[in-house]
Amino acid sequence: MSTYRKNHQSGFTLVELAIVLVIIGLLLGGVLKGQEMIENGKIKNLQNDVKGVTAAYYAYRDRYNAIPGDDPKALLRWTAASPAAVAGNGDGLVSTSDTWTACTASATTPESCLFMQDLRLAGLITGIANPADPVNAYGGAIRVIQSITPANTGLVVGLNLCFGNLPSKAAEAIDAGFDDGNPSTGNVRGVVGAGNITPVAVVTATSYVDSAATTTYTVCKLL
Repeated sequence: MSTYRKNHQSGFTLVELAIVLVIIGLLLGGVLKGQEMIENGKIKNLQNDVKGVTAAYYAYRDRYNAIPGDDPKALLRWTAASPAAVAGNGDGLVSTSDTWTACTASATTPESCLFMQDLRLAGLITGIANPADPVNAYGGAIRVIQSITPANTGLVVGLNLCFGNLPSKAAEAIDAGFDDGNPSTGNVRGVVGAGNITPVAVVTATSYVDSAATTTYTVCKLL
């Protein structure tokens, strides 16, 4: 008597494989979309910071008839501040030209560090009322720098509000959103370099380069 054994081989059918691939595609699409939403959220935060600090700057000038950081009456106005408020010299400039200083919570100079403390003491921006640099959405500093040197094309002559450590996409979004999208012209300038690179430099590039994930910029906007 002969017997017949049917061999059964288990595995995925083409339909099952297609379903798996579709699911994988949906998951990847969701991850990429999520990353895009996070990036767009960071850029929106940057734009809000630009608008917020700019509005606070002009509100301070209107309220006190002085420039934050340069205000000669700051010490008299906030006598109980801790750390203590520091009077500026009232010369109409925030520090000497092209002073780029990392501001700590205990800084008493230069005036560019006192700028943020004065705005905080006035209740115009949030944060503990000390001179420390605020941090932007990309971990870089938010800082001001005064320029009276036209040759420094990384800045515009006047008081500049700067954001460090920005990837090219965010840097370009700030420039295009508030100016012309060109890092070397207009009232917004961009200098390429790691971290909070000093923006005192000659800018020759006419566009922001996204050729490397590690490329970052310090972007400065004239107040």
